[in-house]
Amino acid sequence: MGLPITAGCDTAWNQTRVCSDASHTKMQCLRPLHHSKGERDRMVDELRSFKLSDPDVGQLRCLLYGPVGAGKSSFINSVNNVFQNRTTSGALVASTSGTSFTMTYDTHYIQGRSGEKRLPFAFNDVMGLETQKNGLHPDDIINALKGHLPEGYEFNPFHPLSDQKKEFIQNPSLSDKTHCLVSIVSADKISRMQKDVIDKMKNVRAEASRLKIPQVLVMTMPDMACDVVNKDVKRIFYSKAIKEKMQICSNELGLPMNCILPVKNYHEEGMLDNDMDILILNAMTQIMNFANDYLWNLQQHAIQK
Repeated sequence: MGLPITAGCDTAWNQTRVCSDASHTKMQCLRPLHHSKGERDRMVDELRSFKLSDPDVGQLRCLLYGPVGAGKSSFINSVNNVFQNRTTSGALVASTSGTSFTMTYDTHYIQGRSGEKRLPFAFNDVMGLETQKNGLHPDDIINALKGHLPEGYEFNPFHPLSDQKKEFIQNPSLSDKTHCLVSIVSADKISRMQKDVIDKMKNVRAEASRLKIPQVLVMTMPDMACDVVNKDVKRIFYSKAIKEKMQICSNELGLPMNCILPVKNYHEEGMLDNDMDILILNAMTQIMNFANDYLWNLQQHAIQK
């Protein structure tokens, strides 16, 4: 059963922000949000107790991919922060973003409360995409989508895992496969993304679409793209600049606007922030619903056979 959707860092901090109070005040709220502590706790509890369409799968597997420095590992840590109610560092993050810091294919689980099992979703973070032949080879993202990559697999930008290699998972289970593909793109850099990186992302999306895997885009670093949001993250859906960045993401990568999910990752904050948590939880609610719908659809097709 799905959850209700209330709404549906790795960069230098001295860049010029492009939004002003004037652009902010002229736009109606794009997605109304409730920012109370009670709403945050309700969303946390519902995600903790999320019921999978196919309980045998164990966890909904979310594959994160995108350009180097977009905030993939930071998003995993930010989600974990919300559920642990403290700062965490399970996914290692580099302080600079020139080259990818993630070098191996690892599953990141979210710990439940004391005495509870781990939560019903998990993340796989992959090496970042770069221009030309640098960074992650797109074929390894497709291997991950299909469940062929083993845990701890070391990425090679020049040689994706071949089905002739002994570590290649020949017959992956549904648990090994990706249930939702999550593109991670930073709001302040989407306008400057190289065409070949965008093309790589489009090719991965095309394969995910062929496999009928649901997809969303998490747009990070909105505070770097809009000064209003930098001052008050609650105003994110009142910002004309943020809406424009979301539209660019939609136009460049082909996802509908309601699948573009702005979040502010934890980066320099020492304490948790209720307003940041609400954005993260809204994104996770939509990701979980999409992934669970995918499992339900697979079950229906299996029943018909």
